[in-house]
Amino acid sequence: MKLYFAPMEGVTSSVYRRLHAEMFPGADRYYAPFLAPDGSGNCRSSAMRELLPERNRGLSLVPQILCSRPGPFLIAADRLRELGYEEVNLNVGCPSATVVTKHKGAGMLLDLRTLDAFFEEVFSHCPLRVSVKTRLGLQSTEEFPAVLEIYQRYPISELIIHARDRSGMYQSRPDLPAFAAAWAQSRVPVCYNGDLFSPAALSVVQDAVPGLDRFMLGRGAAANPALPRQLRGGAPLESEELETFLARLCEGMLSAGLSEHHTLVRLKELWYYLIHMFPDSRRGAKDIRKAQDLSDYRAAVRSLFSENSFCAEAAFRG
Repeated sequence: MKLYFAPMEGVTSSVYRRLHAEMFPGADRYYAPFLAPDGSGNCRSSAMRELLPERNRGLSLVPQILCSRPGPFLIAADRLRELGYEEVNLNVGCPSATVVTKHKGAGMLLDLRTLDAFFEEVFSHCPLRVSVKTRLGLQSTEEFPAVLEIYQRYPISELIIHARDRSGMYQSRPDLPAFAAAWAQSRVPVCYNGDLFSPAALSVVQDAVPGLDRFMLGRGAAANPALPRQLRGGAPLESEELETFLARLCEGMLSAGLSEHHTLVRLKELWYYLIHMFPDSRRGAKDIRKAQDLSDYRAAVRSLFSENSFCAEAAFRG
């Protein structure tokens, strides 16, 4: 079984990835939050720094690009090649309205002729292997057979399928029958993504799609950093190791040069996922959200751990 950690903007930074791999081994591969090249193929320098080999030592890392024009995509891919990468992932799954209205992410599924032309140009010139992270459609999962027909025309290295259409965002139930049909019909390796929040959830998918052996974890792993370990039969997350993980993550961000303000912002973003493990923590969650500086934040976290019950089995619900 292969387990991948999905790209999560604001959460899975290089500091997070290294620390997670050290403390909670179990993920075979990490995907970096997407690069968004401009019309000239240029990406934010801060995003490119996150991909430097020295910041990701010991990790199997795949960069992701959010782009609907082949020219900028190819320029960005070539720069990734210069950094030593051998594969790049194309984001055809982001459901954000601001992304979709620009015909990027899941918005690329709106016009299949344009999608086909994009792939023809990219696969004629890209210096890297290209994998694709996709939704099952824009408005309906019934759209996917036509989408898959286009994917099948090109040597995609891997197809990571989030088992919802774009209209479902993250609220609808994953469409396992539609995913199973896509997996059975695909000529390229397929990876499942969508609501893998617990070992029980993994078993449901495995029962629905016997033989499937590739899974991508996103919100579930952000909410429970020990989830990859658990899915491989290991121990559940312990309160003490989560507390240590958070303290080391904070210090790691500061040591990497992140300001106190931006460190606090990222930690609060992570707590959106983690807070479910403290079922009676309404006040504690509020104190973390209201923290104005790291001193307030650390005090709020200490109170949360000391005054609230921790439940490792309280799987994230979305």
